Order: sequence, then C-alpha cells, then structure tokens
Amino acid sequence: MDNPNSEINSKIILAKWTDRFLAWLIDFIIVSTISTTIIFLSFGTIYYEVDDEGLWAENTQYIPASILFFIYWTVLEYKTGQTVGKKILNLRVKNMDGEKPSLKGILLSSFGKSFLLPIDVIMGWVLTNQKRQRVFNKLGDTIIIKIKETEENSGSTYLKD
Repeated sequence: MDNPNSEINSKIILAKWTDRFLAWLIDFIIVSTISTTIIFLSFGTIYYEVDDEGLWAENTQYIPASILFFIYWTVLEYKTGQTVGKKILNLRVKNMDGEKPSLKGILLSSFGKSFLLPIDVIMGWVLTNQKRQRVFNKLGDTIIIKIKETEENSGSTYLKD
C-alpha cells in the first residue's frame, strides 16, 4: 500500500553562499582569537618577522591553527550540527536527506575548510551543483541548510534561500 504521507515532501532550504561566508567569518574570528591567544601565551609574542625571501618566518603557525579550526568545526558540527557562526545565522549541517550527517561526512567537510578552503570553495563554485556544496561537502555528502519550519518528510525538495 502507498504511504499516505508520500505526497508530503520535506523542503530543505539551502543556505546562501553569503550566509555561509558570514558564518565562516564569525567562526574564523573566534578561532583566530583563541589561536592568537595560545601563541601569545606560549611564546610571549605575536610578532612576525619577514625573511629575505619575503615569506613569514613564523609560517609554522599555519598547521597548528588549521588543526584548531579542524577540531572546532568537527566537534561542534558533529555534536550539534552548528558552529557559533552557523547558530547566529540559523544554519545547520545536514546530510543529503536532511538528517544528521555521519562523522565521516563532518570530518571531510571540516578538513576542506581547515586546510584547503580556497581550493575547496573555488572548485565548489566551478563544479557547483544545485545544492551549493563545496568539493569537500560533496565528498562528505553534506549540505548547509537554513533552519526554517519544514513539513513532515517522506522525501526531500531542495530550495534556494
């Protein structure tokens, strides 16, 4: 027999790129503040020197800061589906069915944001599909949605915010 709710689709509102950027910016400010504080407390300074080639002499801070970003995004998005930035902008990470994403999906998405964000975003725009995914969102089968009331679901319809 047919399910009486089969005609009712869940509407998943995909987050705008601008909302996603603003959420990322909020998160970036939070994690960068924490990272800078840790560096200052560890080394007594946040002073940077430029070597003869014009590169930052203290460029080794990239990896620890990226690891801190990776932990921040992984823990918060897996536990709650939101970071502080996403919570402020009413965004949430979901899997392609609108359910809680897998740990693997969150790990892949967080890796892209933490270590390869420019490549991840540019390639996502170039190869974009209708679901507004970065490359590592696609690999992790995750989407970023705008939180609004939805109907009870038996299927999903994707709408752009």
